[in-house]
Amino acid sequence: MVSEVKTVSGRGIPLVGNDIDTDRIIPARYLKAVTFDGLGEGAFIDDRTALKGEHPFDQPQYQGANILIVNRNFGCGSSREHAPQAIAKWGIQALIGESFAEIFFGNCVAMGIPCVTADAVTVKQLQELVAANPQAAVTVNLETLQVQIGDYTAPVAIGEGTRSTFISGTWDACGQLVANADQVRVTAAKLPYVGWGNLAAS
Repeated sequence: MVSEVKTVSGRGIPLVGNDIDTDRIIPARYLKAVTFDGLGEGAFIDDRTALKGEHPFDQPQYQGANILIVNRNFGCGSSREHAPQAIAKWGIQALIGESFAEIFFGNCVAMGIPCVTADAVTVKQLQELVAANPQAAVTVNLETLQVQIGDYTAPVAIGEGTRSTFISGTWDACGQLVANADQVRVTAAKLPYVGWGNLAAS
């Protein structure tokens, strides 16, 4: 299936700090957007403004990076889906961290973005390796549960149920419905309370 996510490869971007909440990821004023288009420009915008170009999302060596390496309790705070959407629109396709807030994690899974965890020592090492060599190749492998940066390899973790949905492609609920549209129509036509009998013929 096209929705399978077995590995994510590219370059890394380190974002050091614990308890980075969803309001810092994308401020509340961006929640007025009708669509998620353009949210990438607002990712970490207040932190970036305060740091005057020194935030990793503004530094030239990390432009085009697609694997975000964070610390503990990333994505805490409100449950806004805009937070993972903003990160994804910036270009992030996978996250490595010590831990993630549960709702943030769930929103990422629903978008096909794996969030794997590692212990604090490993995460610090990964962040330092990327900071020292921003062009280094980074690979997150969900089949072997490993992350590799250059010659360095470390174990990562993700719940087995979530891991299997990525590998099989079943994380994509909308894709599953579209792929099984005929069965949905047949089932809907049999339900007396739906009244969609005409769907079976459409």
